[in-house]
Amino acid sequence: MARPSIVPIALTLDDRTGYTLWAPPWEEDGEEWQAFLGTTEGNTATLHLFPTPAKLAAFCRTRTEHDLADHPVWPVVAGLGAADLTPDDDHRYDLDGVYDMAAEDPDRWAVEELAATVDIVSRLAECLDTTDEDDDDDEFEAVAELAGKPEIGSLGLGVEAFAGRSGEDAWIGVGTVLDDLWEDVVEELSEHFDWTGGGTATLDEYPSASEAGDHVAGGSDDEAPLPARAGTAPAGATAASAAPRAGVRTIARGSRVTASAPAVAAAAEFWEAVGILPVELVVPEGAGVTLRCYVEDVARFLGRDGEVFLFGSPTELARFSAGKERHDLTEIASWPEVADTDTPPLPAEQDRYDLTEVSEALTEVADGAAGLVPLRALLQPVEGVRDLAEYAGLTRVEELLAPTAPLGRALARAEREPEAVLGAAEAAQLHPVWDEIVAEICGALVFRD
Repeated sequence: MARPSIVPIALTLDDRTGYTLWAPPWEEDGEEWQAFLGTTEGNTATLHLFPTPAKLAAFCRTRTEHDLADHPVWPVVAGLGAADLTPDDDHRYDLDGVYDMAAEDPDRWAVEELAATVDIVSRLAECLDTTDEDDDDDEFEAVAELAGKPEIGSLGLGVEAFAGRSGEDAWIGVGTVLDDLWEDVVEELSEHFDWTGGGTATLDEYPSASEAGDHVAGGSDDEAPLPARAGTAPAGATAASAAPRAGVRTIARGSRVTASAPAVAAAAEFWEAVGILPVELVVPEGAGVTLRCYVEDVARFLGRDGEVFLFGSPTELARFSAGKERHDLTEIASWPEVADTDTPPLPAEQDRYDLTEVSEALTEVADGAAGLVPLRALLQPVEGVRDLAEYAGLTRVEELLAPTAPLGRALARAEREPEAVLGAAEAAQLHPVWDEIVAEICGALVFRD
């Protein structure tokens, strides 16, 4: 689970571009949350959109009655200027341009941009939906129908899903679904969009889609999620505590998985049934997906002789699994079902381990961001590290995680004191330890074509 952060985004609709904030999923007190900058009053949730990053920054400095006011890093956001609240290119979503995207050839950029746009729409609907679970009226019926279409789910498999003759048919299917549903999707969302910036702007101030690019100059070209600290979840955020939320977002440094939440949830039913789960790893060399199961509570990965096979996309992993090469999962009783399935291997959020993000967090704290990272943020990535070390026989990693070692002591404190935070001296001590662990893990990974 990623550290709590808030990311500036831009939405274009009806040739009008608005700026707002998105808090990607984070875990708080055992629940997963995400939220957008908006206001929830009674049974109505509204997303605030602003004509410029400067207007957005002014709102953040002066207003506290909104759904992000209780987010763990809001005190940091409230002090930021327009440059820091200017979205990068990866967080600009053109809802007007969906038909044009689908009309292009299905290259990597078209597929990824369309997948990201559908994903943010699903997240918006999830956070803006205030209907009771027992209510028969679905406030975002068209969004749910769109996200549940297998043609749309195939976007999460990447450009490989649209290669060849069958891929051409799949891409046409995506366009057909959008033709049928996109106007209804936009209409449902539009009812919840506030184009006055919480009463701070008029419609005349909003730039057209072509003019919106002028505001990029004041911002950064690199994504910089704001630092995390311990805190409570915002009042207007959405939670899913009964089970880990299946939604997948693109994680740091080259994740290849961009499937929608419904697509991952649908795939999870198969993978949980066979007892072999997709896993994503992010390391300095890149990101890859593999498979993991447990035999008598001992982790076993898709690999051989202690080496873990990683694949650049779920499609590549599925292609390998359908082949004849032997590996350490071949003898698992349910493997024939895996080899024969058409269900894509899409990792759930709890099975995604970003080892690079831990190193970045430790660097930030050691450099002066003391108190902004909760110790419990280490627990989930260490879970993946322990399984990898167990399978690969990495005794050095086990030594570095021992209860008497510095990192082991930090993990034990995280278990005892969930709200404990990292200090600068502790982060400086743990950083080289973590880098050594990551180097050991990388030695056991084999990226396959």
